Amino acid sequence: MAVSKIGKYATSISGDTLELVERPNGGLSIVLADGQWSGKSAKAVSNVVTRKAVSLLADGVRDGAAARAASDYLYTYRSGKVKATLNILSIDLQSQTVVITRNNPAPVLLVRKEKIIYLDQCTSPVGTRLGIRPEINEIPLELGLVVIAFTDGLVNAGEKTGQKLDITYCVNQLILEGTPEPSRWADYLLEQAIAFDQGRPADDISIVVIATLPYSGDSSRRLTAYMPLT
Repeated sequence: MAVSKIGKYATSISGDTLELVERPNGGLSIVLADGQWSGKSAKAVSNVVTRKAVSLLADGVRDGAAARAASDYLYTYRSGKVKATLNILSIDLQSQTVVITRNNPAPVLLVRKEKIIYLDQCTSPVGTRLGIRPEINEIPLELGLVVIAFTDGLVNAGEKTGQKLDITYCVNQLILEGTPEPSRWADYLLEQAIAFDQGRPADDISIVVIATLPYSGDSSRRLTAYMPLT
């Protein structure tokens, strides 16, 4: 898996928050939230949502229940006055599936056998009322499966300049390269979004790519992060 993200141009703090947590029964979960507005206020909102979801997932709570609880918590904490989008992507080794939980108008893309599938059923952001339910899809783990999730900064890239980014075209170009490399895919999509925003991202952009690849014989786990300090 790989993540690429950047903040809105001329904004020091990104309103997107991403957290990674190991599942107590095996596997990993990525929690991605995008707070309403941008900057410090948006960061505070997305932090509230991710913290609640991650704490529940770490305790073994199911993904859908964790998303609903995070939504109810944000509603109670901010009296329903703010909202956030939420994605939870889980590699569940108990069920041998990828569990995709969406409270986000932006779709999640699946690539299976070189075909792109959009998970885009209508769903609401979290925090605006009690009892908001996510869209949940459970996909069997299979070789070559790719999952791509992102915040609306990618969807809307280029909109203000009159030439909107075509995500489907970009993913098809990546498919042509052969075996997916999550870091390459995430970086490419981010680079394209920045280019379509003419080098000045109009919104926070976060992209998560998960791929199931052939086993290399290496049983170690690694996590690498790069963050410029400015």
